[in-house]
Amino acid sequence: MPRIAAFPKCYMDRLCVERSLTLLEWIDMAATLGVQGLEFYPGFFASTDRAYMDQVAARVRAHGMAVPMYCYSPDFTQADPAARAAEVERQKAAIDTLAFFDAPAPRTCRVLSGQRRPGVDVETGVAWVRECIEACLPHAERRGVILAMENHYKDNFWTHPEFAQHLDVFRRIALQIDSPWFGVNYDPSNAILAGEDPLEVLAAVKHRVVSMHASDRYILPGHTVEELRGIEDSVGYAAILRHGEIGKGMNDYDAILSTLAAEGFDGWISIEDGMNGLDEMRRSAAFLRERVARHWGQRAGTAGQP
Repeated sequence: MPRIAAFPKCYMDRLCVERSLTLLEWIDMAATLGVQGLEFYPGFFASTDRAYMDQVAARVRAHGMAVPMYCYSPDFTQADPAARAAEVERQKAAIDTLAFFDAPAPRTCRVLSGQRRPGVDVETGVAWVRECIEACLPHAERRGVILAMENHYKDNFWTHPEFAQHLDVFRRIALQIDSPWFGVNYDPSNAILAGEDPLEVLAAVKHRVVSMHASDRYILPGHTVEELRGIEDSVGYAAILRHGEIGKGMNDYDAILSTLAAEGFDGWISIEDGMNGLDEMRRSAAFLRERVARHWGQRAGTAGQP
């Protein structure tokens, strides 16, 4: 049965830019959510010194949680081969960071394609991305970490949206890499932002899903997804885009979770929520716990029946 983790989307600037919230403080806050795991991001860490990292790991353990997911954002669509090689090494370092926390399997480190830069055609970009991801897989295997490629919208600190944002390109990468150390991190809200049906995206990749981001996003009233397309090429998320409480937005979570349950998914589901505070994230966690128990319980109850 899947377990629930949390990612502090609501505190990205405070953790990564302003430094007004420390990672240790966030861990203490997350311990009140009733989740079993945490998903980290490189910008959360104040240092990479061993003493500090040991302190972070000890704080997580003290609350009875684990760190099974790492939200990394490599940029493999750069034209310079040396730049892509450097991104491969940084992805390997991200794998090492996750492995340091020694969470029970399955543990997943996110991998992306990179930014959808003007002038990079699909054929060239797909070849670059596959080459880079495949270069990381031996290291992932050695560290016991699965690389999970997300159907992504845009990293908080990128200028351009994801190269493989749309399903046709995403499939050409994610479904063509054949390794037990590679899979898909499914995000239903990102499908909506791509102008695609989240259930159609899930149907195409469900057999490769190893982790999930749970969120419910919406466009501010008076704006449209089409308008979003015109303002995507700016640093960070567009101002008209919002995250909302899970179960109250545009995603059909019963259909999503029942599909994953039927597929035998047992990875981590990480909450991307809380833009209106921890109470909202608590409600999202409670919603997911109830729905996971319902859908996986139904599968268990019918196991062995003719």
